[in-house]
Amino acid sequence: MAINLNLELTDHCNIKCKMCSQSLRDDAHGAPKRFMAWETWRSMLGGLAEMDDEIHLCPHWLGEPTIHPRFDEFVEYAFAVNRDRRLFHEFKLHTNAVVFGEDRARLLVRLANAPTTDPRCFRFIHFSIDAFSGPTYSEVKGVDRREQVFRNVERFLEIREAMGAARPYAHLAFVVQPDNAHEAGAFMAHWARILDRLGRPWTPTWDWPGDDRDAVYFRPLNCADQDASDRLHASTVSSLGLVPPERSSERLRAAGSF
Repeated sequence: MAINLNLELTDHCNIKCKMCSQSLRDDAHGAPKRFMAWETWRSMLGGLAEMDDEIHLCPHWLGEPTIHPRFDEFVEYAFAVNRDRRLFHEFKLHTNAVVFGEDRARLLVRLANAPTTDPRCFRFIHFSIDAFSGPTYSEVKGVDRREQVFRNVERFLEIREAMGAARPYAHLAFVVQPDNAHEAGAFMAHWARILDRLGRPWTPTWDWPGDDRDAVYFRPLNCADQDASDRLHASTVSSLGLVPPERSSERLRAAGSF
């Protein structure tokens, strides 16, 4: 059985997304926030060898994994000990891309395409962006990091192209909500121009991407008034020419991306 296993490197975060529960409390898990120790990471990875399940390893949950002081070292070690996928079958990285420099981009592209990495192991990076303009980014994300994030993601795409690599695919995410729905079209147009210029096949989608290609996707906001949120999401993606789900049971059709 395939299971997502969240080995959270940290529950700290460097932004304050208004739709994220991490931003609403001082203790994300009922305890002071912290960073995972190196020995804990090594021990937990080693323990995966004893599991019969197909492990999909996620180094995140409520926190931003890339702000761990040893993030690059942790990830590189994980792939070094995972030959023939003996510990985990897939590696799934979600990031806000605030701390995502050139060296980190090159490392992740190299790991995803290394001869010792199965092509199905490190398929995508989920970039949580959620806005197009600076003011809307600040409103939704709680900080003014729009230019930095767009620069980092665009550089990652350029580096991947320069390295002649297909993976990891870029999943460019936009959680539809009242404060950003008006920018969905501009968001898609921006990333479409860049991906088209690079000659990358990509898919626009109303929820979790399921194809092995880059994607610009629009998720509904999970909130107390889910019916209203789903209506806003449906109208927004319909305006982009996408066909939203007719029933809530059809949502998260590729939830394995998480």
